[in-house]
Amino acid sequence: MSSPDEALESRLRKNIEGDVLFDAFSRGRYATDASIYQIMPQGVAVPKTEADLAAIIEIAHEEGLTLLPRGGGTSQSGQSVGDSLVVDFSKYLHKITSLDPELRTCTVQPGIVLDRLNAQLKRHRLWFPVDVSTASRATIGGMAGNNSCGTRSIRYGIMRDNVTAIDAILADGTQARFAEVPKNLNRLNAPSPALELMRDLIEIGRRRKKHIGKAFPKVSRRVGGYLLDALVPGETPVNLAQILIGSEGTLAFSRAIELKLSPLPGNKALGVCHFPTFRKAMEAAQHIVKLGPSAVELIDKNLIELARDIPMFRATVNRFVKGEPEALLITEFSQDNQVENLRRLNELDDLMRELGHKHAVVEAVGARFQKAIWEVRKSGLNIMMSMKSDGKPVSFIEDCAVPLEHLADYTERLSEVFEKHGTRGTWYAHASVGCLHVRPILNLKLEKDAVTMRAIAEEAFEMVREYKGAHSGEHGDGLVRSEFHETMYGCKTVEIFEQVKDRFDPGARLNPGKITRAPKMNDRTLFRYKPDYAVAEMDTGFDWSGWTGAGGGFQGAVEMCNNNGACRKFDAGVMCPSYRVTRNESDVTRGRANTLRLAISGQLGEGALTSPEMLETMKHCVSCKACRRECPTGVDMAKMKIEVLRAHAARHGLALHDRLVATLPRYAPFASRLPGLFNLRNTLPGMPALAERLTGFSRHRPLPRWRSGAFREKGPFGPQDGRDAVLFVDTFNRYFEPETIHAALRVLGAAGTRIHIAHGRGRPLCCGRTYLSAGLVEKARAEAGRFLDAITPHLDAGRAIIGLEPSCLFTLRDEFPSLLPGKAAEKLAQSAVLLSQYLINEKKARRLVLKLKAQKHPILLHGHCHQKSFAAMDDAIGALQLIPGAKIETIQSGCCGMAGAYGYGKDTFEMSMAMGELSLLPAVRDAGEATLLVADGFSCRHQIHDGTGRRARHGVHLLDDALPHSSGKKG
Repeated sequence: MSSPDEALESRLRKNIEGDVLFDAFSRGRYATDASIYQIMPQGVAVPKTEADLAAIIEIAHEEGLTLLPRGGGTSQSGQSVGDSLVVDFSKYLHKITSLDPELRTCTVQPGIVLDRLNAQLKRHRLWFPVDVSTASRATIGGMAGNNSCGTRSIRYGIMRDNVTAIDAILADGTQARFAEVPKNLNRLNAPSPALELMRDLIEIGRRRKKHIGKAFPKVSRRVGGYLLDALVPGETPVNLAQILIGSEGTLAFSRAIELKLSPLPGNKALGVCHFPTFRKAMEAAQHIVKLGPSAVELIDKNLIELARDIPMFRATVNRFVKGEPEALLITEFSQDNQVENLRRLNELDDLMRELGHKHAVVEAVGARFQKAIWEVRKSGLNIMMSMKSDGKPVSFIEDCAVPLEHLADYTERLSEVFEKHGTRGTWYAHASVGCLHVRPILNLKLEKDAVTMRAIAEEAFEMVREYKGAHSGEHGDGLVRSEFHETMYGCKTVEIFEQVKDRFDPGARLNPGKITRAPKMNDRTLFRYKPDYAVAEMDTGFDWSGWTGAGGGFQGAVEMCNNNGACRKFDAGVMCPSYRVTRNESDVTRGRANTLRLAISGQLGEGALTSPEMLETMKHCVSCKACRRECPTGVDMAKMKIEVLRAHAARHGLALHDRLVATLPRYAPFASRLPGLFNLRNTLPGMPALAERLTGFSRHRPLPRWRSGAFREKGPFGPQDGRDAVLFVDTFNRYFEPETIHAALRVLGAAGTRIHIAHGRGRPLCCGRTYLSAGLVEKARAEAGRFLDAITPHLDAGRAIIGLEPSCLFTLRDEFPSLLPGKAAEKLAQSAVLLSQYLINEKKARRLVLKLKAQKHPILLHGHCHQKSFAAMDDAIGALQLIPGAKIETIQSGCCGMAGAYGYGKDTFEMSMAMGELSLLPAVRDAGEATLLVADGFSCRHQIHDGTGRRARHGVHLLDDALPHSSGKKG
């Protein structure tokens, strides 16, 4: 006999086309959002169609099950976690169903992501202007449920100002449209139950009009509770969509949302105002808004310093921050006429002088510079959360909004409250509307800090009441603020909230415990780190000493994920390739990190770390290292995956496929002496299928072709009086494409470099990358030791270590210091560069003398993931630009999908090709026949050939072809 959960799961599977997830690993991935809370859901349903959604609600109603809607899962107040059936809108329900550019309206499904929506609207010169910082993953449904606000609310308003109608499904399955209603409701075409509901809502507004008019603070950023004022008849028609906005899925589920669109700003100009004290910045905000800006955003000194420590932000911060200011106010003007924007920028400078701050405005007029500055600001939360200590900035009072004339006093007094409780806060965000995000640093694994959190909240909210402000100004109520509605609004207002809730949802089936009848915000049984949370000591392969906790710091590294979901983005960058294909929570960095945290803390049962489910969770992580750079909290999933593979191999051993991949550098010397035999797998009929069954290599893809002329020369090469450097000859170029090594030697020699070849005793040196890919960390450590022994004399001589293959070269810089921590590995990491980086370094040092012929053909460049992750793409482009007349276009692509051996696996081949088809392979097919294709990654070149039939070459070949005495032979 099946359990109730099994029966429910079975019923859902029979009745919907979408996904049904009831296993512990999947439920665990949906147990958290970006808040401090964690509640294991009953299960997860992912509707594929609107019919699915209706069926899920009907089944839940009949089964007496509570439901919880979820978009991007980035809620900071706990509104998207609960002991319910989670309904994930984001995977399938993400379409624009109608668009009228002339009327500037569109209707969308709830799961569409804001950035994806705006990308489609851009061709019509329109956008949806509620531009939240999580726009790359926030869904419109979640934003409506939150009554989200965004950076430019001073100009465009918040969600309630930009949503005109919502087609919703009630708890009992009734479908109704919530929009403007006529005074005579009999004219409405609505189902009878919905019509009665609407009558009752209008009656609540009419009867409680006087109280509602006095119940709420008069600030623009007030999103707490239900928007009762929307029910009150007035000069403008009542729009019942507004009662659903900010309701956090507690009243109804959205099926379609009608939006009001705005024209895209024609021009913009930024002025970054610098202040010597934080208070001066707060005092200035009320004056700056009078200049008519579209945004005024705060960044404090703590955030500046943290951002400078994050590689992807460092250069930008150093460009727009001058000196050591205590605070910045980023002020944007976005009139269509740029002359007007520049005039206002001058007014801003004049105002700053009047306030006593001369030469205190850094101007940003160029679009790229502006975008880079906004990226830092938009990542404010994640930058704050990049602290590696046990104490983290905690979200619970970050939403308070006060009138601008009180902002300086409020922030000063609140800082004193923090100090009294032995902590401090980092401030940022919306100075234009008096809604600053501040997060006191607390360790919520400790009972005393949970008590402190509540004490700070009570004092902060009392202060907000004194200033006639709002305690909930942007991020919603959820579990963290709902209980304070009575304190802030009074008993009568809460009674009306409950009346509205009960009228919509009499059985309390929709997201219970949010907005009304909420638990205590500091109930630790609801926390991510519950009172009994613990991680047992464990053995790890890498050095994780930069973090805290078990496994030498591995625990702390895993816990760095704050669930803000930057890895769910689809726009720029690489992170996260697998998620971009599947849209599964299991295939995104956040999902993997959550699974790891739950596993090592025993919440998924004994042996979870080495279980098949954990291996499946890591299966499609292609170790692109994008999260290492693009995740602002620095979650390095590629390295964490190696720890999982290590633990799994130790317990279960290795499959033949993994053993063949891992030991490639050991048998390569023998295979290269019998290439005809080893290449039979590709040429002998029936062999690919047989080899797939035996070894797990996909029959749909040829393996790299062994070459008889493997590189075995010892050197040195180049001019006798040249600058000494070392070429690291990697396994892949040595045995499969030795012509690339010869091209590199010619180019480096022409550049005046004397090249030494790094040699190991008995066999060639290896970075150990293939061992790491199978979790054989100890073998990789031995290879690292051999490498360091051989290379140390060169390092002591001050020689650069030059590599050709990005994955191998960056192993020296990334994994080596974690395998063999110490000065030798650090010195190697500082000295190891790709050939393109070496050439650009030489150019910057004014030592480069490299005469090259002009190039007539266009060049299309694909960057290896590790080049992007280690900020090496500019140098890759710069090296090609050394060729006179070179016209280079960079493919805006993520991972190519090959990812070392990943694309060769029989279980991963299809996923590999799907990754390539996202952008890389179509771009290659669209390129003209005369276009020269460049990819420095060995696996990237093979993916391009296998997916398009076209041949890409390492960039060094183009430099070699451009040498004055080159024969032009294609290597």
